[in-house]
Order: sequence, then C-alpha cells, then structure tokens
Amino acid sequence: MPSRGIGGRARRRRARRRRDWAEGLPLDALLAILHRLGHVGVLMAADRVCRSWRRAARDEPSLWRRITMRCDQWMAAKLNRRGVACAAVRRSAGQCEAFCGEYVGNDGFLVYLSEQAPCLKSLRLISCYGVTDEGVTVAVKEFPLLEELEVSLCDNVVAGLYKDAGDVCPQLKIFRLNKARFDETEWRRSKDNVALATANMHGLRSLQLFANSLTNKGLEAILDNCPHLESLDIRHCFNVNMNEALRAKCGRIKTLRLSDDTTNDYEYNAQMQSFLFWSWEIHAMMSSRRRSLNSYYNGNHGYDCSFPRLSR
Repeated sequence: MPSRGIGGRARRRRARRRRDWAEGLPLDALLAILHRLGHVGVLMAADRVCRSWRRAARDEPSLWRRITMRCDQWMAAKLNRRGVACAAVRRSAGQCEAFCGEYVGNDGFLVYLSEQAPCLKSLRLISCYGVTDEGVTVAVKEFPLLEELEVSLCDNVVAGLYKDAGDVCPQLKIFRLNKARFDETEWRRSKDNVALATANMHGLRSLQLFANSLTNKGLEAILDNCPHLESLDIRHCFNVNMNEALRAKCGRIKTLRLSDDTTNDYEYNAQMQSFLFWSWEIHAMMSSRRRSLNSYYNGNHGYDCSFPRLSR
C-alpha cells in the first residue's frame, strides 16, 4: 500500500513536469508563440496548456497591447462575443493601443473599451452588427489619440460616427467606411453628408469609402480640405463621374482607386449593384415580350393592342 502511494506521487510529479514543459522558455519566446496562436485562440485554449502559458496569457499586458479578434461568422456564433472581447481588453491592463474585432462587440462593449483603453490609437470594427451610430459616436469622443478608424460592413452604423471624428480626433490619419454594396435606392438622390464630414478630417493620409453615395461635389470637398491625402479608394462609388478637373486634383494622390477599378485586392467580399443589372434585364425581357404580344394581337386579330413603351 505505501509503495502504491509513493508510485502515485511519482506519477503526479512526472505529469506536472510534462505539463510545465514551457517553464524554462524565455518570456519573449513564449509571447511569440502566443502571438502566433492569435488572441481568440489564447482566450479559448492557452489557459489549459500549462501554468507558464496561463501566467503569460493572463499576466502580460504587452500580449494584449494590439488586439486582433478576426473570425468567421460560424465561429462567432459559438462564442460569447462580448465576453471574449471584454476579457481581451481587461487583460491589457489599460495598455491597449489597437483593437480590431470582427463579429464581436456591441455598443456596451464600446463603452467598456472607452473606459479600459484611454490610449487607443486604432479602432477597427468589421461586421459588428450589434454596433450602432450612437455607440460609435459616443465611443469615438473618448479616444482623442485615435489615428486609425475603420467601420466596415456594420449595417447599423450609417450616419453617426463621422460627424464628430474630425473634431474630437485631431490625429486621425486613416479612415475607412465601407458598405457591403452600393445602395441602388440612393442612385437618384445623391448624398454627400459622409464626404463633407470626411473633409473635416484635415490630417488624413489614407481614405477608403467603398460603395459610398458621394458625388463629384463630395469628392472635390475631400480633395480640397485633406492636403496630406496619399491614398484614396472610392471603388463602387458609382455617383462619382470623373472629369478633367477631378483627375487633375487627384494627380497628387499616390494610390488611387476609382469607382470602376477592380476589386481583386479588396479585403472584403465586394457585391455588385445587383438591382440595377436586374432592372435592366427585366426591362429587356419586358420589351421583348411587349413586341411579341403586339405582333400577335395586331397580326392575328386585326386590331391594335399595342402596349405602352417602357421608359428608362
């Protein structure tokens, strides 16, 4: 019986040694491993590997200085997205300088982020459907050091965030506001409110407005009021009609993407303005059907039953 107890203790000691295989690793090497694992992976699995990993994941704020939480929609559905995002920010111990979240967070999380990360310089929100105009507007006011702001594919953010960004974030250099697709309902009622507000961000170096409704007037305002602009991406902004004056103003832009340029290097999935193509296909089909019916009735029944011509 005693020998059995001694053997059990020995096995437990060997098991502990196996679990603590990273004990002798330098901290820099361990942090490099965790960085490769990714912040979502660290939160979900690193604590269970060994005590060294657990200490590094929980007690090293430098690991959480630049937080990236990118995942697909399927994985996001399996996570407590707000809880995971808050845990990541909490582990930064107030040192978080950059946060990039996809399918994570809502307005409540943005309030938490503004309280826990006063030194934030980069905020990227991608497909965060729980984030609204009000939430982003309130949060941006709490980040005076912000240099990069992106809101992409967030369907509930449509009008609020850019109104105050130029005033409350004087160091803003990168701004991205991207929609999934060009809104066909705005084709006849052009809107330059985003562009005119963006023109107030005088320190911008890089601007991306994908599938925005800005017109020549809005683009001209941006070019006139953002003298340091080096990169401009207005792909799928189909209300812009480039003329000689605008092309001359764009001559100083080093990287220029216009409305009809290819989207092969676009980071997200680009959707075409399907309604417009669909409407023209219906127009062609109905025109053909109208001609056939006119020919049938006029040729076989001896009376005129012409259908009115479709107007464009």
